[in-house]
Amino acid sequence: MAKYFQEEIETMPVEQLKALQEEKFLKQVKFVYENNEYYRNLMDEKGIKPEDIKSMDDIQKLPFLTKSDLREAYPYGLLSKPLKDCVRIQSTSGTTGRRVVAFYTQHDLDIWEECCARAIVAVGGSNKDVVQVAYGYGLFTGGAGLHGGSHKVGSLTLPMSSGNTERQIQFMRDLNATILCCTPSYAAYIGEKLHDMGLTPDDINLKAGIFGAEPWTEEMRQNIEKSLGIKAYDIYGLTEISGPGVSFECEAQTGMHINEDHFYAEVIDPDTGEVLPEGSEGELVFTSLDKEAFPLLRYRTRDLVVLKREKCPCGRTHIKMCKPKGRSDDMMIIRGVNVFPSQIETVLLKCGYTPNYQILVDRVGNEDTFDINVELSEEQFKKYREESDLDAARKSLTSAMVTMLGIRPKMHLLAPKSIVRSEGKAVRIIDKRKLHD
Repeated sequence: MAKYFQEEIETMPVEQLKALQEEKFLKQVKFVYENNEYYRNLMDEKGIKPEDIKSMDDIQKLPFLTKSDLREAYPYGLLSKPLKDCVRIQSTSGTTGRRVVAFYTQHDLDIWEECCARAIVAVGGSNKDVVQVAYGYGLFTGGAGLHGGSHKVGSLTLPMSSGNTERQIQFMRDLNATILCCTPSYAAYIGEKLHDMGLTPDDINLKAGIFGAEPWTEEMRQNIEKSLGIKAYDIYGLTEISGPGVSFECEAQTGMHINEDHFYAEVIDPDTGEVLPEGSEGELVFTSLDKEAFPLLRYRTRDLVVLKREKCPCGRTHIKMCKPKGRSDDMMIIRGVNVFPSQIETVLLKCGYTPNYQILVDRVGNEDTFDINVELSEEQFKKYREESDLDAARKSLTSAMVTMLGIRPKMHLLAPKSIVRSEGKAVRIIDKRKLHD
């Protein structure tokens, strides 16, 4: 069975890979300057011309792009190819402000799908596999990316989209799906539904899952692996750069290899913009090296990560990024303390609770309120029938949260199935403070 989709590129010696990046980068800067008025104006404001960029090291001279730039330039301001050369648009799944719309030429789609194909082969996929794509289809990039990647590999593709979970499981069983692609929260829900239907992992043929589009913890990975009887792999991407497949996990499950022949990654201090050395935690910044329609240079993702280039057992040489540890913008500041949902999920799973929870933040007078709703499992619900038992469990969980977060939330332990399930991205945070701003 093939171990790589494009072995020559995926195992390319690092010095050769860096030379390829630099060659593509210098061409891309010139192309963007000549074809994109918005970014050309940003460069002109900094007094930078393409001829000032002579090597990869000079990338630090270039201006950053942010999501606010993308919204300001909506819809065509960052387009670098004539519309007649574009064959697709995708859009972010966010709901605040103007949506971000990304354009693709056929060349861009081929690159994107090849990146997703690499991810599928990395988890053991081949043309003998049945890939069930339960990411949403439509403007969201999840479904389209993995669908195209599955086609490139030659796998039988089930374009299920999200939702109708009993039908998902029926098709999974009837057609012997071997690889599941969806959000981790939906994978957890499928595992829960499988159990509710009186089935076990032995009743399905899945061997691997490729999960992304939202934050998830190692504890949640273990939960999914157990409930579905699979190996669960991470995939990372963002609409602005292409979609899923910017980076992906291999068999080692120790970080995601960035497809460095297409994307150049930096880590910066989110406050100063200073580029940080390898191994430092900071904000991830991406530059598209060969995208045509919507090539972004130095795009600030707001994801907080660590980059490490180390010898990997899988043989791939491309640098790895850790699972995002949170976001520099979506991080909640509650009573002056930085709080990430991933910290809360880690505590819940370590303490034996389900990953079904919601964080509710509000402001009463001048003080933040901080509540966490947590669903009990069926076993816990039976166990904590007495109010005294429930109170003891609540106190113990509150104490664990205080140790992790440094502030005290009000914990609410709820009956099973009482939090609305999501078939796409899970709604974890309800921050009502924003309504008052």
